[in-house]
Amino acid sequence: MIKKHNLAVAFPEFEEKIHTLKVEDNHFKILFDKYDQLDHEVYRVETDSEPASDDTLNDLRVQRVRLKDEIYEYLNKN
Repeated sequence: MIKKHNLAVAFPEFEEKIHTLKVEDNHFKILFDKYDQLDHEVYRVETDSEPASDDTLNDLRVQRVRLKDEIYEYLNKN
């Protein structure tokens, strides 16, 4: 089943912190928005709403994982 990768679901222990940082921390808001946009793009490709090559899809997935790792580190440090 193809689904979106919501950060609050991925990091339930940080759900409140994610909401707070989105509102109060501009750097986190930028990271969050980038992740959300990238996740939406991956979802569109995976559901064939926006056809793309396998290489393109894999590249998008790698970008999403790297950004998710960066967000996780940020959540742990702040």
